Amino acid sequence: MSTTIKGQLVDLESRSIYPASVTFMDGVIHSIDRIDDAPEHYIMPGFVDAHIHIESSMLIPSQFARLAVLHGTVATVSDPHEIANVLGMPGVDFMIEDAAQVPLKFFFGAPSCVPPTSFETSGAVIDAHDIKILLAKDEIKYLAEMMNYPGVLYKDEGVMQKIQHAQDAGKPIDGHAPGLMGEQAQLYIDAGISTDHECYTYEEAKYKLDHSMKILIREGSAAKNYEALAPLFNYKPDKLMFCSDDKHPDDLIEGHINLLVRRAIAEGYNLYDVLSAACVHPIDHYGLEVGRLHVGDPADFIIVTDLKEFDVIATYIDGHQVSDRSNCLFPKITAEPINQFNCKAKKANDFEIHTSSTRARVIHAIDGEIITKELLADVTTEDGRIVADTKQDILIVTVVNRYQDASPATALIHGFGLSHGAIASCVGHDTHNIIAVGCDTESIAKAVNLIIAKNGGISAVGNDREMVLPLPFAGIMSGEDGALVGKQYAELDQFTKDVLGSKLGAPYMTLSFMALLVIPDLKLSDKGLFSGKEFGFIDGFIS
Repeated sequence: MSTTIKGQLVDLESRSIYPASVTFMDGVIHSIDRIDDAPEHYIMPGFVDAHIHIESSMLIPSQFARLAVLHGTVATVSDPHEIANVLGMPGVDFMIEDAAQVPLKFFFGAPSCVPPTSFETSGAVIDAHDIKILLAKDEIKYLAEMMNYPGVLYKDEGVMQKIQHAQDAGKPIDGHAPGLMGEQAQLYIDAGISTDHECYTYEEAKYKLDHSMKILIREGSAAKNYEALAPLFNYKPDKLMFCSDDKHPDDLIEGHINLLVRRAIAEGYNLYDVLSAACVHPIDHYGLEVGRLHVGDPADFIIVTDLKEFDVIATYIDGHQVSDRSNCLFPKITAEPINQFNCKAKKANDFEIHTSSTRARVIHAIDGEIITKELLADVTTEDGRIVADTKQDILIVTVVNRYQDASPATALIHGFGLSHGAIASCVGHDTHNIIAVGCDTESIAKAVNLIIAKNGGISAVGNDREMVLPLPFAGIMSGEDGALVGKQYAELDQFTKDVLGSKLGAPYMTLSFMALLVIPDLKLSDKGLFSGKEFGFIDGFIS
């Protein structure tokens, strides 16, 4: 039996809008016909997130899908390197298998950097042989972001083998090279890397566009580059895509790629350019089996109220309506958790920093960015150990190895603004060891131990309260309903701001990147303080 939908058709190929009827049967569009009259709502291709780590939503794929379809998302280009760093190949398989249980079209990449560096402890290794196996799978569409750009520049054998396997498979290679310009950028591009989602200035993105890269405009929960990069729509709109990269559950409840489209249209960018970036360019670049609203395509499309707010009336995937204005229309899926968690509870004195120096290197966390800066600051000591200075906002940061029982690494951090207490998270990119920031070692130990007791999660302590959101899937995801997880996360986030005093827009998302060594400048791994400039460990104190 065929189904016909009528409305104002947004035809991105002809760059026109006209009343039309769309008829589909068995999941495929059979005809699109111009008609004299149709309802005032708009039929258009669905949104595609061109680069996202589903794990950062703290939801397994089947739960992520239930929220995403409400916002008109029909597909994602998903890098599963978060779970891969915890569980390796079985983690990637879990994501593929769970995603297959729901209609939303998840397209995964082969994680290129597991572990991301040799300067941290991860739960698994995915080598070049594993990459070849993954790339042979139909569900794997590309080699995921090549974060090890030094390995590309210096032609590391293992890195080059992974790139070669992707080229042999005829699959694109995603980039990750923040700030890389000039000769080094050209070497990186010449290796066959075709995209970058890490540009944080217009000049950098323009340079990479001029040298044949495609640029993904990212607006996530922590890293927000839309403002800097949106003017590229007036330069080379045919080379742009939208992505969220990392999206926390409370933000996903509010919206997804639809929010970027709404913002771009409000700012006056061309409708067809913006929608092409949001709906079509990812399909073309990655070779996705997603409909573009053409005859013979899968019946993947959305119906929106207007072309300003883009409020979604209905989402269709393979001819099935999967959401209405406020409800997901496919059933919930249950899954059995998989995990790897092997550390024991910690004591307060495990987090003490002993030094005779009074001058320290301090990580400067920047609101809305995943890059950091290095600060030099005078520090306060008592009995030969560092004491946090809340007036200067110099707090203690720690990374705890979750894969084996080991002494925590500790350093100092500025930017979180906590007045008391501590927060902790097992969502610590990319190896997902436990990372915590606090005003005293007792609070840090409590926050860390709440996560250890649950084999993963995020937590906060302070003002005689202890809060934890359990994440039993790989220590970084929940199998619970996305709205519930979003509510619990929002409560933790608000507690961290209102009670503990953080001024960050997304303190937990910012926290999760403080151990991401491949993003400059100063970060902390479970093995020690790390300089992105030197690409090696660095002493935290200056004599």
